Amino acid sequence: MPFYEFTICTNKSEELIDITREVEEIVAQSKIKNGIVHIFIPHATAGIILNESADPNIKTDFLNALEKAIPKRANYLHDHIDRNAAAHIRSAIVGSSLTIPLRNGEMVLGTWQSIMFCEFDGPRRNRRVIVQIIEDLKQT
Repeated sequence: MPFYEFTICTNKSEELIDITREVEEIVAQSKIKNGIVHIFIPHATAGIILNESADPNIKTDFLNALEKAIPKRANYLHDHIDRNAAAHIRSAIVGSSLTIPLRNGEMVLGTWQSIMFCEFDGPRRNRRVIVQIIEDLKQT
């Protein structure tokens, strides 16, 4: 099972970064045609989603909705330690992994779907993205 890792740097305290192309390059390098692509973010204050990237307003809307649901400052107990409790909560709700089908060497994504890294506690250097491709041996 090929295991790949790359890093990204974030520039804002909160942002969504489209990493679809980086994952597509890894899939192409693997030469695996059918199976699943598993993407994991090993950080407690970041996450990963599938969403639209064609309209940049979606990113803003997504972050604004999270702010309404999980305000950055709401007297969280963890904030007495390092003032990032909301980032931990947002990360837990958004999730730290995605699994995407792989067919004929390409990820099966919807027309408007992109893989988005979610930064909730930036800016940060060297945020890790782990990609594992699991081959469907019955299809090869």
